Amino acid sequence: MLRITRTQKDGGLWLRLEGKLVGPWVDEFKSAIAREETPPDAIWLDLTDVRFVDSRGLYCLHVLTSQGCRIHKTSSFLAELMRTETSP
Repeated sequence: MLRITRTQKDGGLWLRLEGKLVGPWVDEFKSAIAREETPPDAIWLDLTDVRFVDSRGLYCLHVLTSQGCRIHKTSSFLAELMRTETSP
């Protein structure tokens, strides 16, 4: 299960994710982002309470960050996973 909490703050959209970013929840997350009228560079992600990410979820996060979304907080495990997945 994935919970997405949406907050407008500091001129941007803040999305706090809690749970697992896997399978059908990746599609739900992508749909939630697509419904927003906020440009990607004004979206902040709080991933502190994301407990697990599968390969689709990780790819989704990489795409979003390449489009300008910013990660405000994350666990050290997820930060390292994202770093190593982009390293050559």
